[in-house]
Amino acid sequence: MADSEFDYEGTLEACARGDKGAFARLYQREAGQLLGLAITLLGRRDQAEDCLHDALVKVWHNADRFDRSLGQGRAWIYSILRYRALNQLRSRGRLVDTDDGFIEQMADDGAQAEDIASEQSDGRELRRCLRQLERPRRHPILLAFYRGLTHEQIASRLSTPLGTIKGRIRAGLRALQECLQA
Repeated sequence: MADSEFDYEGTLEACARGDKGAFARLYQREAGQLLGLAITLLGRRDQAEDCLHDALVKVWHNADRFDRSLGQGRAWIYSILRYRALNQLRSRGRLVDTDDGFIEQMADDGAQAEDIASEQSDGRELRRCLRQLERPRRHPILLAFYRGLTHEQIASRLSTPLGTIKGRIRAGLRALQECLQA
């Protein structure tokens, strides 16, 4: 079943009503990819499994807080996992241990960036939309997502004014949202 055929929003709404079958379908659908993302962010499978468990418990307990008018269900789920992983990293006193080469290659426009992204996840639509962004918008978004860097840290790393970084991220996320909804 393609991503567009799975009703994430309806499934989350069913979870909010206590439908354990809906949660089981969601788990079966996304657990593997969520675990892969957690491993990428945390660098260790054991910690990634704990993070995945915590994130899925949070999804189940907070499904009633999901509002389809504010965004897509799948993005909401992934943001919970990412938030849990980044909190775990911050509590350990370190940032995401993702190779900077990966971020640089993803930020570039070459075919190698697409190959690396294909190995990391099955987010075809997101990869397609990221490729449509020009590097000055794509790079800060990738640094924020994969490294967990703040706007200030990104500005420092890229030797770019903070206001410019914030504007590029805001415009890039808006463009991604429009692309993903198209």
